[in-house]
Amino acid sequence: MVQRSSGHLWWQRGVVYQVYPRSFKDASGDGIGDLQGITSRLDYLRWLGVDAVWISPFYPSPMADFGYDIADYRGVHPMFGTLEDFDGLVAEAHRLGLRIILDYVPNHTSDEHPWFLESRSSRDDPKRGWYIWRDPASDGGPPNNWLSVFGGPAWTFDAATGQYYYHAYLREQPDLNWRNPEVRVAMYDVLRFWLERGVDGFRVDALRQLVKDDRFRDNPPNPDRWPASPPYDALRPVYSTDRPEVHEAVREMRLVLDEGASSGERVLIGELYLPIERLVRYYGEGGSGVQLPMNLHLISTPWEAARLGDLIDAYEAALPQDGWPTWVLGNHDRSRIASRVGPAQARVAAMLLLTLRGTPTLYYGDELGMRDVPVPPELVQDPYEKNVPGIGVGRDPVRTPMRWSGEDNAGFTSGRPWLPVGEDHAEVNVEAQKRDPRSMLTLYRRLLSLRRSEPALTGGTYAPVKAADDLLAYTRETDERRFLVALNLGPGPLTLGEAGLGRGGRVVLSTFLDREGEAVGETLDLRGDEGLIAETTTL
Repeated sequence: MVQRSSGHLWWQRGVVYQVYPRSFKDASGDGIGDLQGITSRLDYLRWLGVDAVWISPFYPSPMADFGYDIADYRGVHPMFGTLEDFDGLVAEAHRLGLRIILDYVPNHTSDEHPWFLESRSSRDDPKRGWYIWRDPASDGGPPNNWLSVFGGPAWTFDAATGQYYYHAYLREQPDLNWRNPEVRVAMYDVLRFWLERGVDGFRVDALRQLVKDDRFRDNPPNPDRWPASPPYDALRPVYSTDRPEVHEAVREMRLVLDEGASSGERVLIGELYLPIERLVRYYGEGGSGVQLPMNLHLISTPWEAARLGDLIDAYEAALPQDGWPTWVLGNHDRSRIASRVGPAQARVAAMLLLTLRGTPTLYYGDELGMRDVPVPPELVQDPYEKNVPGIGVGRDPVRTPMRWSGEDNAGFTSGRPWLPVGEDHAEVNVEAQKRDPRSMLTLYRRLLSLRRSEPALTGGTYAPVKAADDLLAYTRETDERRFLVALNLGPGPLTLGEAGLGRGGRVVLSTFLDREGEAVGETLDLRGDEGLIAETTTL
């Protein structure tokens, strides 16, 4: 049965929490997080107040890209546990009322996947067409100018068969040929395998990469590239990404998810680094696309009130009639929010994320205010950093272990952690912040509790409130309740005038956790780096 509240489905009301399994909790003592570790901390996630757990890849893999190079879509890498461990995780999550969302990686496999080994064995092999093979150009070089996201050309020559194969990422991650019907059948069966084990949805990795230009035309130069940007940005990937045929594959994925279930009971989330006008196309005609095309613009938009206000307004205006918004502050690929905007503004960012209209995604550790952890060169693990050193693209600093306590290794493992835990772990950890009534963790829990209890903050309307300087303000409203959210994105005090206050009201929550119940009059004063939620009445 689809769970509804005021007409909204669970994934519309809920909050998604991303777990990077290598770094969440290690139960085995080998220094790498695992499925039993995640299971042991599900009660924490229920206590925190999230609704769904998105787990990054844990499948069998050579780990060239830490699990995004999959050698078996239907198994569990031994370092993470077993299928029985996964079944136990799902059962415990569902017992606690949590949903499970898996990373689905349809664009590419590992070069050690049996499919690719067969494809590579001969030009005549039946699985040759499961991957993208092309003859060399006339000069013997790559077939076209397409670039790898991780640096260098996106084509690798196979001397044994005399052709190049395409890989949008590492050479160890050959792209599947989604124009081949057999590939689609096989990959939809992967979805069914995990759905039968009780999974509630999927986050589709690299969705825009899924189908390539059938004529393999060269990508044009990127006139907007800035000098320090990654090499991949030298070209505009108009022929290697976001092709019209991707939408047909998405429609088919949705049909698979709806097999044997009520429409909308399972959720499909798309990873899509795209401009808003292209992003919203992934909702599909009549809602036939992904339910939540990931809006990742908060990660890259300058942290300025006017720029953020423009972003929100542009996104709201572009959404199709039945399109449900979604917001993301951080993930396993980008710098943590507390490092991008500083610890003080990270609290304001939490209030923004959890009061905007739509489904928020929270990255593990952000609820503690974890920051990027410097990783010395000799400990670098990330292949992206190794391929393109020196320009700050490494992802290791945002994937460091979750801090559970102030003990050695932050309570993450009894062994040696695969990445350093960070020098501030004695203060920035769950155990310490649970005891602190004004900690970042307390703020997140209060925000999540308020969001869950107030329909206006989950399904209410959004309307911007005119403000100036560093102030970003908006209302969330139903027929019964009206909340004003006022966010000071600067270090100095600001005042919001009566235009957004209606007839006054009371403060419900401050990011400093010290003004609850305070009366709101004709104006609302905010301290520097403060966010406020006030319940107000309309004029």
